[in-house]
Amino acid sequence: MAGKRSLQGIVLCSSVVFAVGCNKTDNSKANYQSAINNYYKAHPACLWTEAKKFPVQETTSDESKTEGYDALTDAGLLTRSTAEKKVFIVASKQVNNYDVSDKGRAVWTQDPSQPGYGNFCYGHREVTSIDSFAPTNAPMPGQNAVLVNYHYKMTDLAPWANSQEMRTAFPSLNGTTSDPQPAQATLVLRGDSWQVAGQ
Repeated sequence: MAGKRSLQGIVLCSSVVFAVGCNKTDNSKANYQSAINNYYKAHPACLWTEAKKFPVQETTSDESKTEGYDALTDAGLLTRSTAEKKVFIVASKQVNNYDVSDKGRAVWTQDPSQPGYGNFCYGHREVTSIDSFAPTNAPMPGQNAVLVNYHYKMTDLAPWANSQEMRTAFPSLNGTTSDPQPAQATLVLRGDSWQVAGQ
């Protein structure tokens, strides 16, 4: 009987969703997908996990530090100049100076809280399916929380991010294929809607 009532509720909700919409606090795949997509709209996929400050200077002998900047320079998003930097009174080392180019500024996302800092963002993630969900421990006492497993795809991928050189320098770009990628998120119920924890 309880199962029949639950099914009736789903059918009823489906029949009126276009008129008034279902309750955003319900435990439903649609609500979870909406919450994660809202988070992704405000958090585009970017090259660095933390905002970077430019101009920046790196030693030419350390390829691990210059590889990413060189790839961005080849893509036209940075400019590069070479100089010598004194290390001791009688010694010096070769360095590269990198700064955001005019072309780069058109796609540069500034950090409003830190002048001079920003990031190169290359696309937006979009949920393609909610695979499973289960109650989980909430970050704060008294909150309802759910752990959601889902797949997403990358949309609006920037052309400059699609070269092999960029994918080598920034391995995170290798997950930006057209195939849906698996992911997991903890959602918490705040007020009248679900939100990604930590948002």
